[in-house]
Amino acid sequence: MYKWLDERLDLTGLYQKVLRKAFPVHHSFFLGEITLFAFIVLVLTGIFLTLNFEPSIREVKLPDGRTVPAAYASVLYIDSLPFGAVIRSLHHWSANVMIAAAFLHMLRILLSGAYKKPRELNYLVGLALLGLAVVTAFTGYALPYDNYAVTATRIGYGIANSIPWVGTTLAQVMFGGEFPGSEKSIPRLYSLHVLWLPLLLMALIGAHMAIMMKQKHTQPRYAERVAPGRILGVPMYPQQLVMMGILFALYVGIMTMIAGAFLAHPIEAFGPPTPNTPAVKPDWYFLWIYGILQIIPSSWGFRLFGATIGPEFIGGVLIPGILGLVGLLLPFVDTRKDKMRYMELPSEHPVRTSVILALLVFFLMTTLAGYKIDFQQQGSILGNNAVLWTLVLGGPLLTYIVSYTLLRIFYGKKEEEALQ
Repeated sequence: MYKWLDERLDLTGLYQKVLRKAFPVHHSFFLGEITLFAFIVLVLTGIFLTLNFEPSIREVKLPDGRTVPAAYASVLYIDSLPFGAVIRSLHHWSANVMIAAAFLHMLRILLSGAYKKPRELNYLVGLALLGLAVVTAFTGYALPYDNYAVTATRIGYGIANSIPWVGTTLAQVMFGGEFPGSEKSIPRLYSLHVLWLPLLLMALIGAHMAIMMKQKHTQPRYAERVAPGRILGVPMYPQQLVMMGILFALYVGIMTMIAGAFLAHPIEAFGPPTPNTPAVKPDWYFLWIYGILQIIPSSWGFRLFGATIGPEFIGGVLIPGILGLVGLLLPFVDTRKDKMRYMELPSEHPVRTSVILALLVFFLMTTLAGYKIDFQQQGSILGNNAVLWTLVLGGPLLTYIVSYTLLRIFYGKKEEEALQ
């Protein structure tokens, strides 16, 4: 049978070309695989959730006599099923892990310089994957349609609507009308969340892996000493696939334990949508944007060609957009003539490393600003806008100066010792 298939499909050639590809053995390379495992779990748990969810806000009556939106009732039904609440929690926490792992994977790429020639295209695909994962997570925010979900999604609707000239149209396309209120909103967000965005993610993941297989990984730095100019690693089959299988089993086991111990988003605690909006904060991957919106004065804004440039647009679109544009342009600014073979050490590039550390501090400080209201209620000095602005602007600047100075001092000494 194998011979018959081999004559027609060239299985031996496929084995030599694909399954014998060498994969570097380095712990940081597993971040990309964890991202993939999280996506697989999201798809599998999402199928279960989709089969038991009604994307509608039509009024239905619960057994206890309450009248609630159908989407809200669907989630109550899912939680009542055997292991239903655990599967929903597994879906929720896997979304968080996927974004966190993708972010750390991107951080490794940046610190090691692996975005350079010839990997610019795959870096851009990876950047698109990270952004698309965040957008996909957002479209799932409103689906439980409880008081918390509606309030949190309304913030996103306001940001989309604030974009000059095209905001109203963009919000109409994404949300199907005004949110909350339009009957098309939940079906529209549902179709984006379970169909169109996952299909785009699958296509980009496939392209990302195909390009990686073609170009091969950047090699860990020790490979330059052990086998210079050669690809060092273990073949995909069987060693790499065995390691991936073990890691996937560990991932599923650990995440299932977490999902069972920490049930996500108890919708009964918030209840169906009401005019009274609860105090909500988005998940950690949106909290830094929420923090920027908290500290931008409402007086910031001006008119431009008939459109209003307001604080929602500045904090929710303009600043994140500038950071995203810098990320897109990075491979074309930080260029090199030779092909990238080995990961660069962060200490070898003090400017790049210091900028990345400064950006991380910026994200941390803006995330801290997301708790401004809580700090004000506690009477903390961190509830003061001036203090938060000082941390948001001064923290990254101080981080850059200190990290650059230390890297130049310590790495400069090593360079001098190597030359002597």
